Amino acid sequence: MGEFTMPSLGADMDEGTLVEWLVAEGAEVARGDVVAVVETAKSTIEVECFESGTVTELLAEPGTTVPVGTPLAVISPAASGPPAVAPGPGPAAAAAPATPLVRHQAAEEGVDLQAVHGSGRGGRITRADVSRAAHPAPARIAASPLARRLAVSLGVDLAAVRGTGSRGAVKADDVRAAAGSTGAAGEESAPGAAGGESAPAAPAGRAAPAGDRDRLAIARLMARAKREIPHYYLSTVIDLSAALEWMRTENSRRTVADRLVPAALLLKAVALAAREVPELNGHWIGGRFVPATGVRLGTAVSLRGGGLVAPSLADADRLPLPDLMAALKDLVARARHGRLRASETADPTLTVTNLGDQGVETVFGVIYPPQVAMVGLGRVTDRPVAVDGMLAVHPTVTATLSADHRASDGATGSRFLTTLDRLLQHPEDL
Repeated sequence: MGEFTMPSLGADMDEGTLVEWLVAEGAEVARGDVVAVVETAKSTIEVECFESGTVTELLAEPGTTVPVGTPLAVISPAASGPPAVAPGPGPAAAAAPATPLVRHQAAEEGVDLQAVHGSGRGGRITRADVSRAAHPAPARIAASPLARRLAVSLGVDLAAVRGTGSRGAVKADDVRAAAGSTGAAGEESAPGAAGGESAPAAPAGRAAPAGDRDRLAIARLMARAKREIPHYYLSTVIDLSAALEWMRTENSRRTVADRLVPAALLLKAVALAAREVPELNGHWIGGRFVPATGVRLGTAVSLRGGGLVAPSLADADRLPLPDLMAALKDLVARARHGRLRASETADPTLTVTNLGDQGVETVFGVIYPPQVAMVGLGRVTDRPVAVDGMLAVHPTVTATLSADHRASDGATGSRFLTTLDRLLQHPEDL
């Protein structure tokens, strides 16, 4: 008999609110299945169970706020073998395998799983399969990328906008006109519109209490970091000409959708540097440094409604570049839609903050406890550099390191940044 408890989804989490059960009593679950949605001070997160068996009792009602570690459900061990196909309403016995989360989504959207073709491993039905069944792909609306971003930031339905561009394509001016002239220009220049980063102020109409909770959670964690961690800071300017030239050549062989971006190279290089300098990859626990067994690279993601989360990429040092890039895009998108998994919020071993798309050249981050380091990356900028005694202009990036002086010293930090520089001079090995 096992218990499913309120998980700790970050070093700053003391309690959480059960938002929704995705399983019912009597449901068969397998280890890794998403069974509940929990709201923390920062985000709404899908939580997996870590046991296989039958949910025999749900102990908490949705809406209940409980401390971390509080039992939420009782799970009886499975008799043997994999769990049976999901219980669910109606004659679902013949349906392809599906997780509780998928079954829940299907029930909500009125999708008969028996009529859905599973595209997952072993014919398993995925959430995407259910979404496709519930919402047949609409005809894509012709619109410019800027118009699409503006539509999102201004809350405009593109389908309702009359396009004045070529062949009726929707242009940015069409979206502005649809949204009304008031404040449109300001929205276009807002960071959230351009790069998906947080706006400086909460949009009108957004519930203030959630934003306040997010800010308070960040305030508590950052105050703790500055109070407990003796930071030291290092920085270096890295020549990216070799990396970007290699990326351009590599991208010429890829489809537009699969092309790499500089951020993917930088993150992969940071992950490899963390593996080579393990003194900065781990946690400060019980008065000593505990090195991590793998690299879980945290990526600071600012939310459109304000706030900050830092989900992690597991084994980022081992992921091929295309896979890392795809994983990063998926992680950021789900973070901003409040659909992170609990396993993705477990404490990263090293976090990266990248404000390059905000135009910032240098950023010195505050370490997330109990981690012992944070890497900052700024905007890729052309700078004069000396090459064989001659001046040339090359693309560069300023990489910074904020590190915990209890766990390492400046020599270790310098070795990390030097390693990062070396790795980026040989992008073909990333």
